[in-house]
Amino acid sequence: MCWASALSERPDATAAADQAAAQLCAALGAPPDLAFLFCADAYARDYARVAERVRAGLGGGLLIGCSGRSVIGAGREVEGSPAVSLTGALLPGVSIKPLRLAGDGFPRGLEAWRDAFELGTDREPGFVLLADPFSCDAEALVRQLDGDFPESAKIGGLASGAAEPGGNALFLGHRVHRDGLVGVALEGDIAVDGVVAQGCRPIGHPLFVTRCRGQLLIELDGRQPIDCLRELFERGSPRDRALMQSSLFLGIEMRPELSEYRRGDFLIRNLLGADADSGVLAVAAALHEGQVVQFHLRDAQTSAEDLEERLARYRPGPGGAPRGALLFSCLGRGAPLYGRPDHDSEVFRRHLGPLPLGGFFCNGEIGPIARRTFLHGYTSAFGIFRPRSEA
Repeated sequence: MCWASALSERPDATAAADQAAAQLCAALGAPPDLAFLFCADAYARDYARVAERVRAGLGGGLLIGCSGRSVIGAGREVEGSPAVSLTGALLPGVSIKPLRLAGDGFPRGLEAWRDAFELGTDREPGFVLLADPFSCDAEALVRQLDGDFPESAKIGGLASGAAEPGGNALFLGHRVHRDGLVGVALEGDIAVDGVVAQGCRPIGHPLFVTRCRGQLLIELDGRQPIDCLRELFERGSPRDRALMQSSLFLGIEMRPELSEYRRGDFLIRNLLGADADSGVLAVAAALHEGQVVQFHLRDAQTSAEDLEERLARYRPGPGGAPRGALLFSCLGRGAPLYGRPDHDSEVFRRHLGPLPLGGFFCNGEIGPIARRTFLHGYTSAFGIFRPRSEA
């Protein structure tokens, strides 16, 4: 197994595609069996042309990818400017199965997946999933995949760069799709490890949802949610008070079986609004009574600390050492958060060494926490690839 990553920032789309493809083939010494293309939205008028030129330059193998507001390649993060990222691999002993789902329709049941995409009998294929946020219910999809392939890693992200349906591009083989999902299932001598850094820290204490309706949070421990927030503000440090003005979120329990909660045990969701008269909060998630929730804050320091902690704790499973990786990072991270580019990529390199790393900045990130897969926000989700068997 051999991985490599390439990046071109040439302003001309054709030249960028040609250069990235040439770099990748040169680094691998042969056309890749699998290549991931992430194309900045600066080339939005030329998505099909970029994909065509990349395919021609690679000379074979499966091409998969999507558009992004910003892209990651060769261990660098290029934000808001033209760039083509290619990350590819030579994968002997690995079966590569493309996935294409239109809209919200997807198979239900293990055999349905196997029949639809000619999967083998491997019960732990690794999945890389790239979805259009306007037309694919990614949360429902990963729940279904978790039920049908509970031991498999699922990583990926939601395409970015478009403000309306039909504006994003999903690349698969010789086609450019404008909706649904593209993906790949990897079977055989390959393992995929997921590392997710959420970048938020809890404040106050966990609370029970005692009344709610859909996305409206009406009561927390029998109190108005706004009263709970006022209390947190009054007791908070100057730093926390400042963050509560712009970087306040609600964390929702991911593992109801827990009796104690720590940082990283909650799914982070946006607060959409508040009604001062009723004390009700609107949350970007469906709620139900009895859930445990906790308010969270995010800033550069918290995000950096969480990323350091998650990568320091990463240990590869049995088999070979990591050979390559993909990074799916939130649009809210990067230079706007840290004040400089390449932060998350540099932390990754410091902990895992100079592994080939590519990816893009997403509208939502797919990755596992505690053996369950979630659609996240504000995270960096890494997919780390290694052989299942020792070299």
